[in-house]
Amino acid sequence: MRALPKLLTVVVAGTMLPLTATSANAEPQVEPHSAPYIDVMQDAPTMPEVAEATGQLHYTAAFVLGSAQGCTPMWGGERPVDDAGIIGQFNTIRDMGGSVTVATGGAMGPYLENACGSADELLTAYKTILDVTGSNSLDVDVESNIEHDMVNEALARLQDERGTQVSYTLRVQGDDYGLDPYSVQVLESAAAHGVDVLVNPMTMEFGSDKPWGDAVIAAAESVLGQMSEIWPELGDAELKARLGVTPMIGANYNGKIFNQDHARQLVDWATANRIGMLSFWSAGRDNGSCPGGAVSPTCSSIEQTEYEFTNIFKPFGA
Repeated sequence: MRALPKLLTVVVAGTMLPLTATSANAEPQVEPHSAPYIDVMQDAPTMPEVAEATGQLHYTAAFVLGSAQGCTPMWGGERPVDDAGIIGQFNTIRDMGGSVTVATGGAMGPYLENACGSADELLTAYKTILDVTGSNSLDVDVESNIEHDMVNEALARLQDERGTQVSYTLRVQGDDYGLDPYSVQVLESAAAHGVDVLVNPMTMEFGSDKPWGDAVIAAAESVLGQMSEIWPELGDAELKARLGVTPMIGANYNGKIFNQDHARQLVDWATANRIGMLSFWSAGRDNGSCPGGAVSPTCSSIEQTEYEFTNIFKPFGA
């Protein structure tokens, strides 16, 4: 998932939503919800601004990266993780009764997961992020290779100590195929390390001859099939509860358009199947200020009202 040019292919969260198990060694659980991504490196809109306009109270804040100091987490690799303006947004959303998931990775580096040289260092960095933001939900967005065994060791320890909700946002290769082979390896490693994860496919920028709303849902269903092979002990309802879906609203780089009807179609499917999470890239693009234009980080490039997609997704899980 990228914040232009970041966006190309494609989750986990600060306080993704009400965690029903928060003690150490407890399996983190979350009720179905919508948590759109927002690029906090953009000055506007802020999470509180979107919340005031729409009532949307749950977000995924992107992206924490490594930095010139190496294994020192920073927003966008540039701003301190305790940046007062960004942390103020977290606090305001929490005061409004909402939550924020913290996302690492994305389409641009340097990845924190590669900047840290050991599971101990990465675990310390993750704890720093969660302590500073007050979140207990972490999303690792993997769009280039990471030391996945090391990362999953750190995540397993983090989850064991804090009951942190963990999600992986991963690339989709095709609607009838699902996640690409490397993304499957990341999840196989997570399963081997005992990490309880929400799997969040980036249902964007893949090839398909289907109508785009159908293609997004078909891709999600293919990912469910892959998950059933990785976690054969889980039943259908349990697998769906561990699935997220994250399309890119409006114009995609592959020439496809995810429009308002597609959004409603996805919400209906997600509700009927009781999947764990819906998101989209991104709240900062959720406006119609550049209809017909090129793909942009600050608008959807289609005709729409302001925050129309946020309002379509918001009722999911409510």
